[in-house]
Parts: sequence; structure tokens; C-alpha cells
Amino acid sequence: MLLIDPALMSERENYKFLIGSIIPRPIAFVTSISKDGVLNGAPFSYFNIVSSNPPMISLSIQRSAGGQKDTARNIIGSKQFVVHIVDEHNVGKINKTAVGLPSNQSEIELAHLTPVDSVKISVPGVKEAKIRMECSLEHSLELGGLDTPGCELIIGKVVQFHIDNDIYENGRIDPRGLAAVSRLAGNNYAKIGEVFEIERPK
Repeated sequence: MLLIDPALMSERENYKFLIGSIIPRPIAFVTSISKDGVLNGAPFSYFNIVSSNPPMISLSIQRSAGGQKDTARNIIGSKQFVVHIVDEHNVGKINKTAVGLPSNQSEIELAHLTPVDSVKISVPGVKEAKIRMECSLEHSLELGGLDTPGCELIIGKVVQFHIDNDIYENGRIDPRGLAAVSRLAGNNYAKIGEVFEIERPK
């Protein structure tokens, strides 16, 4: 077994160990609005469930060159955002939004995604996702880094679910119908693959 002390590694080396080890990671496609009214969209794979009572999710948005990314700045400013689940059908378009555009340009327009109004918040979602969650900002924390924070940890409360009729049945979501994709390392993604069941011990 190889022993590695992260304190002796560079940030990039630790990043590679983390994204190569913690797999597969779900991908959130997040829409937010700037103070100038520009609809921003970006994918994040540092994403997960926090709580079901109330329903809350987490996003960790890494800083770029020491500064906040547009998504973090928009969420903290407006206190609202929409999280979409990335699937096999929309992943190509979503990947285009990972490009670094100036804050006055919309990734939604670049990727030819279709904005759709939300019900409870002012930030639109996109039509191409089978699941989207309207969120209000619950908490934001600056974490990591040495001289300046390395990321914003965003906790959002889900205030409205949008679920495609074709993947919903009796209160459950069909995982094969959703066909969510997950992030690995480098340029690699993964599909759902084989599904197996193990009964939990009583």
C-alpha cells in the first residue's frame, strides 16, 4: 500500500488523487443569474445530498485564480439557483457550458439550451433536463486555501422539484429512464451500467 502525505503534495496532485478516487460523482448543472440579468450555466461534480428534512443539496464551487466563479457570486448575490441532473441526452450540450466565458455572456445561449421559467424562484432552468430542482440559498461557507479561500461551499434548500413524467412512478424515479451520467477523472464520464441489489441488515 502506497502512503502519501497530502501536506507534501501540490494542490494539483491532491486534486488528481481526489477525482481519481472518489468516483463516480453525480453532476449538477447549475443555472444562476448575475446582477446584470445574465443567465449563467455551469456543471459541477462536487455535488451531493445534505438532508431530506428539509430537502437540501450541496455544491462545492472551486475558486479560479483566487476569485469567485460566476456561479458562486450569482448564488450568494441572488440567494437562488436551479440544479439539473446531467444525463446521457443532455451531457453533450452541458459539456459546452464548461468553457470559461466572460460574466456578461450566457453559456445557455452558447450551448443552445432552452430556458424555462421556474415556479417559486426567479432563476430559469433549462428544458433539456429530466430533473431540475429550484433552490434557495441556505448557507454559504468559504473554505480551504492558504492566503485566500479555495472554494465556496453552497448549501441549497430545494423549494420545487420538476420531474419528467416518463421517469416517475409511484413516488419513485426510474434510474434507467433518467440515464444520469457521472464524472470520473480527466475527460471520462460513466453511465449507470449494471444495477444490483443487496438487502440491508436488520
